[in-house]
Amino acid sequence: MLIDDYVAGLARALDGPAGPKRDLVVEARDSLVDTAEAYQEEGMARVEAELLAVEEFGELREIAPAYQRELTATAGRRLGALLFVSVPLTTLLWSLIWAFFPVDADAWAHRPDWFLLAARTLDLFHMATGVLGGLTLLVLTWGSRWVSRPERVTRLLAVWVWTMLPVTLLLSAALQYGSQGPAGFSAFLPGMILSLTTPLLNGLQLYAAARCLRLTRRLRAA
Repeated sequence: MLIDDYVAGLARALDGPAGPKRDLVVEARDSLVDTAEAYQEEGMARVEAELLAVEEFGELREIAPAYQRELTATAGRRLGALLFVSVPLTTLLWSLIWAFFPVDADAWAHRPDWFLLAARTLDLFHMATGVLGGLTLLVLTWGSRWVSRPERVTRLLAVWVWTMLPVTLLLSAALQYGSQGPAGFSAFLPGMILSLTTPLLNGLQLYAAARCLRLTRRLRAA
């Protein structure tokens, strides 16, 4: 069937989150089938009706960029939502951890002079990332009608993630070194759980950002 071949070609031309991509392709197929059936009701043969429906829908190279732009915006929204939720939440949980550990306040007496500055800088990076994630989600959701190139917003956030995470990892490593452990932390269960989940969230953020960069490059190439 012409429609099936056309839809298969559209699916091959698109890249992005699996669920939204499937929805877009199914929506396109339903529209084509409805148009072809309407022509059949007017007396056309099935093959002729499908051919006319496909011609009216447009050539793949003409319509694929618009579909790809929507998938790229969807990936950007997902990355924005992930950052908006996970980064502030992780920062809050670590703040609670350090509020209860170490129990002995004298354990921090020998911190380096730069320790507090590094901690504040890390908090600012996390705050900026959460805010950027929320703004991106807002722009690509409710502000999408005013944004003609949503892929630029998506790319900006993805580049920020790939710039921010190495810096925050270095700052975190510096803080760990400056705190000299701290002693007894390996026996503090909440801290160990958070120590395991934080890298997993960082990996997920990097993966989502890498996908956004791939999709924006695909649009630029198109």
